[in-house]
Amino acid sequence: MTKLNALILVTLVALFTAAPLQADDEAMKTVKELHEERVALEGKQVTIQGEVVKVNAGVMQRNFMHIQDGSGDALDETNNLVITTQDHAAVGDKVRVTGTVVVDQDFGFGYHYPLLIEQASVTQSE
Repeated sequence: MTKLNALILVTLVALFTAAPLQADDEAMKTVKELHEERVALEGKQVTIQGEVVKVNAGVMQRNFMHIQDGSGDALDETNNLVITTQDHAAVGDKVRVTGTVVVDQDFGFGYHYPLLIEQASVTQSE
């Protein structure tokens, strides 16, 4: 085997073994799982699907959306996920959200979020 063939082979193996690691970083999570794993997921990209239940548009140059997927518990507030985005969706829309986990975000004026998904991309889902 030539050095060039060996280099190509090593490169291909590295690419194929790295791909699953990236997919794990953006694995689909539930709202409940995000609340339970928020500390470990801080700073990481996550993806979730759910229904938009509230929208506050144009606040602090972003849109705040509340997403629910049927998981979690309203009593301990683990059934709702707040995201920030530049994208738009309406209450009742089924969406897929990918963004960065932020923990203990305090915007002041009583707006404190133990879990927030920031700079999210929002797309319609089925």
